[in-house]
Amino acid sequence: MEVIIRPDKEKATDLVAKIIAKAVQHKPGLVLGLATGNTMEPLYAELAAIHRDEKLDFSLCRTFNLDEYVGLKAEHRNSYRHYMNEHLFSKINIDIRNTHLPSGTARDLDSECEKYEQKIKECGGIDLQLLGIGKSGHIGFNEPLSAFFSRTRVKALTPTTIAQNSPLFEKPEDMPKRAITMGVGTILDAKRIVTLVLGKAKSEILAKAVEGPVTSMVSASALQLHPKCVVITDEE
Repeated sequence: MEVIIRPDKEKATDLVAKIIAKAVQHKPGLVLGLATGNTMEPLYAELAAIHRDEKLDFSLCRTFNLDEYVGLKAEHRNSYRHYMNEHLFSKINIDIRNTHLPSGTARDLDSECEKYEQKIKECGGIDLQLLGIGKSGHIGFNEPLSAFFSRTRVKALTPTTIAQNSPLFEKPEDMPKRAITMGVGTILDAKRIVTLVLGKAKSEILAKAVEGPVTSMVSASALQLHPKCVVITDEE
């Protein structure tokens, strides 16, 4: 694991955008694993700007998102499909048919998870996986005690995660209590991982993830086991 500390949030975000842009330029058919959340919004805005100003071509890229809430339709304003369409997909020249998220409204959720894993395999695996880290140390929705060999599955969300995400809902009590998420094992299968962690509020959990013991209590600590993982953060 490599840790790169940049002076501030803007410079850290800019570096991640440049890494992704360079990867797309090097391999136009890149398979990207994508994340959501407040940390990613400026990053996606930067990628959209590089596409607009420097003609970065996403037309052959394929994407797989980490997770989706169970029970939310794609058009729901709090679904991750809606988030991705709003913050990135609508602003670049990607073929929307090549953008994949698990369906939180599938009749058979277990079957949906298996199909998602199969789609990733059919694309040759994820070339570059983008991650953030949650306050409980989760990557995706792999809450504490998630198995390191876990695959895409339905997970119950912890009170910490619900408290962190529910204010984003018009009615916080309407936030789903379950989500479909790539497993820790699915994430570790990516050929390369870039993790963006920003702000003083994440400093303690980041230290546990990169300096502490590898433990299922902090899912992000599993990234220490990956041969090509870089963590980019700010001085805070």
